[in-house]
Amino acid sequence: MSRARDFADLAGSADAGGITGKNLIINGNMAVAQRGNSFPSAANSTYVVDRFRVNRNGMDNLVYDLSQSSTSPDGFANSIKLDVTTAETSSADNENLKIDTKIEAQNLQQLKYGTSSAEQITMSFWVRSSTTGTYAIEIYTEDSSKQITNTYTVDSANTWEYKTVTFVGDTGGSINNDNGQGFLISWFLSVPSNYKTGNSTSWRTYNVDGRGYGQTADVASTTGEFYITGVQLEVGSATSFEHESYAETLRKCQRYFYRIGGNETDALGSNVGRIASGVMTGTGAGVVMRPNPVTMRDAPNVTFDDDISRYTVMTSRTTNAVTGVGDNQSTASTTAVGFTSGAASNDGDGAVLRSTRAQSTVSVDAEL
Repeated sequence: MSRARDFADLAGSADAGGITGKNLIINGNMAVAQRGNSFPSAANSTYVVDRFRVNRNGMDNLVYDLSQSSTSPDGFANSIKLDVTTAETSSADNENLKIDTKIEAQNLQQLKYGTSSAEQITMSFWVRSSTTGTYAIEIYTEDSSKQITNTYTVDSANTWEYKTVTFVGDTGGSINNDNGQGFLISWFLSVPSNYKTGNSTSWRTYNVDGRGYGQTADVASTTGEFYITGVQLEVGSATSFEHESYAETLRKCQRYFYRIGGNETDALGSNVGRIASGVMTGTGAGVVMRPNPVTMRDAPNVTFDDDISRYTVMTSRTTNAVTGVGDNQSTASTTAVGFTSGAASNDGDGAVLRSTRAQSTVSVDAEL
């Protein structure tokens, strides 16, 4: 195979969401953070960096800040930082705190799950925590509704430690070859007592009693910090982290999410961001579209992140505020959305949708 063909195949695989190397995790070095890099008093289900989010269930007293941190072990520039500022001193059944990531099912076919040749996999990562003790990692397969849990131990507080955790292959549960969720991987930081009673160290039918089996550490119970980076999941045993270019990681992340707009200067004026171009379909109504940077996992949801009045439409040499958002007409390859405005336009007039300030972005989301 020619060198040119090698590069073409690599680019095509990344564009389709495929894993182009040994690491099944996307953005394991926490380099890409398209939604922002600081989330004070973070809401539930916040993607602190791309592909990694922090989830909690209950724990209404718990307050924490999330950020993409520059505190990291040698060889890495970034990590996820969770900083507990108000602790949860007691938790009821099912209340928990975790970091999780999801892997697309068609990217896991090489694991041969559901066959006698199912592969062992190993998770490796760097962790630093002010809370010592044993932590649980759960892998959940949606297609077969099964789970497996294994543990690692933080031995020294506030010290970077390298961990490896191995999971046996699942000979009894298959993973569909599609664009749905294959794995949900959860690093538990706090688990209730009803998550610890079921032995889930081998693949078994999902039950909440095994979600945090073996965990003793509780990050939520006291103020302090937890960091993680260098996450790699691979077939067989752990090897050194597979570094790739920022551009390649960004393309993989954009299959699931990207953001347009802000106050970038463009040819139409300063302190505006050109979001998309399109056509007016009548007086005050139109549709704009733009190619997605990569083929997305599915037709995305489109969200205007700021007050709708902060977006304008330029048409017929006039600029008018957007007054409403119409139908989402997006596909995996193209983002397209309808709108209304005060523009005195004719059917067929050109239109440019623009933002007016940094927070006037549009989120395009095809997350699992």
